[in-house]
Amino acid sequence: MILTMMLPTAVGAQAPAPSVETPEQRGIDYLAREVPRWYFENRCFSCHNNGDAARALYIARRQHRAVPPGAFAGTTVWLTAPAQWDHNRGNPAFSDKKLARIQFAAALAEAWKSGVTRRPWAVSTAARLVASAQSPDGSWPVDADADVGSPATWGTPLTTYMARGVLESADKIGFAAHIANATAWFEAYQPAGTFESAVKLMALPKLKNSPDKIVDKIVAAQSSDGGWGPRLHSPSEPFDTAIVLLALHQAGVGQQAIARGRAYLAGTQERDGGWPETTRPPGGHSYAQHISTSGWALQALLLTDTKR
Repeated sequence: MILTMMLPTAVGAQAPAPSVETPEQRGIDYLAREVPRWYFENRCFSCHNNGDAARALYIARRQHRAVPPGAFAGTTVWLTAPAQWDHNRGNPAFSDKKLARIQFAAALAEAWKSGVTRRPWAVSTAARLVASAQSPDGSWPVDADADVGSPATWGTPLTTYMARGVLESADKIGFAAHIANATAWFEAYQPAGTFESAVKLMALPKLKNSPDKIVDKIVAAQSSDGGWGPRLHSPSEPFDTAIVLLALHQAGVGQQAIARGRAYLAGTQERDGGWPETTRPPGGHSYAQHISTSGWALQALLLTDTKR
């Protein structure tokens, strides 16, 4: 069953401030159009629109930014019904239900933190679904054939980080064992490149003081254009840049590198407010990766905006 009922865009939220033409606001306005459009055109909910992109919009709402009315039309009701997630209408060939659960749960957690929904039982139900998929080693493995995670498919390190975050948002005490196992997995994890190093730093921000100088390696991998690619010397990509910015911000380091990375994201933003998709291999075309890339890029700009 697909739920089509719509919630108001906020519960008890203050009226948003007037729209201002900034990279952040342009990204908000773009995704506010794209997030609801997917369901009304395809009659299903997607991990990219109603997961990654919606999550960025909930963060924008939490920051009391101007999120246009209707941005969450249908999405919030869908997210607050985790029992329906596995019955979403879509193409099974392109569906990883375990990953979809985590992507929807991460968006729901942000909806809860932003006050757009006040249904704690929905967050708890989603967290139990996420916890049930954890592997004995503490990770949430997905996309095993990929060399490096992508915006929409994430990869195991990013999925593990996001899944742990859902459990922390829902109940740090009740899920303490799952959270500890995930943290132990990250402590033992050996990153292969810049992208994975950034995810590990996000998960373990105290690594900024580690002897292997992970922060120095990440900052040294910054390209002359201010962005980062998935590997040292690889061309800059909006998604990889966003992940690095989030990692440096989480660790509270690299302010100059963050400023250059923000300038790269602002410079690569498209006229409609989105970002060119990061694909693996690069140069491909994918609406799913485009929307997810835009969601991650917007999230990075929102959370690293020093004016906020």
